Amino acid sequence: MAEEKDQTGSSWDDLPLPDKYPEPHKENRVGLNGEAEEGASANPVEESTKDQSVKCSPNLLQMLKAAKSWRTAQGRDREEVSESETEETVAEARKTDMQIQFTDQKKDFNKRLTKTGRRSLSRSISQSSTDSYSSVCSDSSEDESSPRDKLQKNSKGLSDFCVKNIKQAEFGRREIEIAQQEMPALMVLRKRAGGEKPLAGAKVLGCTHITAQTAVLIETLSVLGAQCRWAACNIFSTQNAVAAALAEQGTSVFAWRGESEDDFWWCIDQCVGAEIWQPNMILDDGGDLTHWIYKKHPSLFKKLKGIVEESVTGIYRLYQLSKAGKLCVPAMNVNDSVTKQKFDNLYCCKESIVDGLKRTTDVMFGGKQVVVCGYGEVGKGCCAALKALGAVVYVTEVDPICALQACMDGFRVIKLSEVIRQVDLVITCTGNKNVVGREHLDRMKNGCIVCNMGHSSTEIELASLRTAELRWERVRPHVDHVIWPDGKRIVLLAEGRLLNLSCSTVPSLVLSITATTQALALIELYSAPEGRYKQDVYLLPKKMDEFVASLHLPTFDAHLTELSDEQAKYLGISKHGPFKPNYYRY
Repeated sequence: MAEEKDQTGSSWDDLPLPDKYPEPHKENRVGLNGEAEEGASANPVEESTKDQSVKCSPNLLQMLKAAKSWRTAQGRDREEVSESETEETVAEARKTDMQIQFTDQKKDFNKRLTKTGRRSLSRSISQSSTDSYSSVCSDSSEDESSPRDKLQKNSKGLSDFCVKNIKQAEFGRREIEIAQQEMPALMVLRKRAGGEKPLAGAKVLGCTHITAQTAVLIETLSVLGAQCRWAACNIFSTQNAVAAALAEQGTSVFAWRGESEDDFWWCIDQCVGAEIWQPNMILDDGGDLTHWIYKKHPSLFKKLKGIVEESVTGIYRLYQLSKAGKLCVPAMNVNDSVTKQKFDNLYCCKESIVDGLKRTTDVMFGGKQVVVCGYGEVGKGCCAALKALGAVVYVTEVDPICALQACMDGFRVIKLSEVIRQVDLVITCTGNKNVVGREHLDRMKNGCIVCNMGHSSTEIELASLRTAELRWERVRPHVDHVIWPDGKRIVLLAEGRLLNLSCSTVPSLVLSITATTQALALIELYSAPEGRYKQDVYLLPKKMDEFVASLHLPTFDAHLTELSDEQAKYLGISKHGPFKPNYYRY
C-alpha cells in the first residue's frame, strides 16, 4: 500500500472522499477490529445455525471443530455449561480468525486513517488503479471542473498554460524519463544536433496526442533550438501528469484529458496565441490546428515556413487545399513515409489494438467473429493481431489491391451489410466518414462491440445515436452502452475516437520512429533554402527515411552489410544510400 502513495503522489489526506460509499458486504459481519458491525447478529452461533449458507474460512472451521471435540470429551456434565460461555468461545474463535486474515490489511489501513474517518479499502485500491499516471485511463478520480476556470502557475511563476493539475508534474517527469529509454533515436538526435541548433528561431505550433512519448519529442525540439506551444489532437488521449510536466518545464501546453468539444477548440486557439506569438512552423496530427489557423488567422497562415502532418485525415485535407490552389505554404507528408507507415501504422496497431480492447472489455477473442473495415497498414495490423488470438476475421475494402492482399492473407472480404448481424466486434480503420451507419448499428446483435482505430471520430455515425429513443449508459471510463427501446445494447468504445491512444498506450519504440521522422521533417522544411519546396505537399526524402531506421538498429544489436564499390556500381546506387527508388513498395 505504501507504493500507492508513491504512484499517485498525494497523501491520504489529499485524496477526495467519494460522494457515496458502497453498501457493506452482508456476508462478512465482522469489522477490521474484530467487533460485530452494525446490523450484524449479536449471536454468532445462532447466526450460523439459522443460515447454513454463511461461509466460514478454513481457519475458523478448524477452531469450531476443536471446540466441539473439547466439549464432547468433557462428558455430559460439561454440556451443562452455560450457553453464553460457549457463545463467547466461538465468537472469540471467529474474532481470532478474522484478525488472522486481516492483520496485514489492518496494520496498513490503520496507518492511513484520516481526520474525516475511515475510507473503504476498495476505494483506496480503485483510487490507485484509476489515478496511476502511467495508465491512460486515469480520469475517473480527477476533479471534473474545467482547468479553464482556475489560474495555475509553475515553480518559475509562469502561467501561460492550461493543464488539469500542475502539481502532477513530478509524476509526469517520471513517465517522460521512462519513455526516453525506449526512444533512442531522439536522444541521439539531441546529442548530434543539439550543439548546432538547427531549429534556432523556429516557433513550432503542435497539435498531437500529448503523451510521455510526445513529450520526449517536444523537449527534443526545444534542445534543437525551437520554441514550442502545444495542444491535444484528441480529447481522450492526453496524459494529465505529462502535460503538467511539460508546463512545469516551461512549454506552453493547453490540454487535459476529457475535454469537451468547446474546450478542444478553445485550447487550440490559446495554443496559437495570435496576439502574443508569431508561429512559423506547424506540427499537426489530424489537420485540426492547420484548419483553425487557415480559417481564423489567414494572415498567420500565409507567413508559415512549413507544415508537417502525420495522419491520413490531415494529409487528405492538405491535398484538398493544394488541389484548390489554397495551400500557400509547403507541407511534408510524414504519414506516407515508409517508417511511419510500417512501424506506427502496422506494427504499433498490431500490438495496441489488443491492449485497448482487453483493457476496456475484458473479452476473450478466441472464436469471436470480427469485421475490420479497411485493409490499409492499420487494418493489416489489427487483422493479424486478432487472427493470432483465434478470432474469425472478415475484411471490408473499396480498393481491389488491398482486397486482394486480404484474400491472400487468409481473410474473407465481404460487404459490411452481409455479416453485420452475426459479428461480435466491428473495427473501423479507413480514414473515411460514416463507414458504420445507423442502418448497420440497428442490425447489430446485442452486445456487439464497436470501436475505431482511425484518427477521426467520423468513421462511426455517432450523431445518429444521439436521439431521444436511444439511451446512453456509461459503464466505465471510455465504455458506453447504447441501449435500444427493445433492450438491445451495443458497446461503444471511446465514443468512436481513436481506441489505442484513448483506452491504452502505444509502444515507445514505435513512437520514437514516428517522432524522429517528424523532427527531421521540421528541420528539413525550416532550414531548406528558399525555392527548394514550393506551395505543395511533399514526401519525406528517402534518405531521411533510411536515416531514421538506421538510428534504431543499435537497439536490436543489428549490423548492416555494406556494399562494395563494385556492387554499388552494378546496382547504380550510392553505397551509402538511398538504396531504393521513391516508387519502391516495401
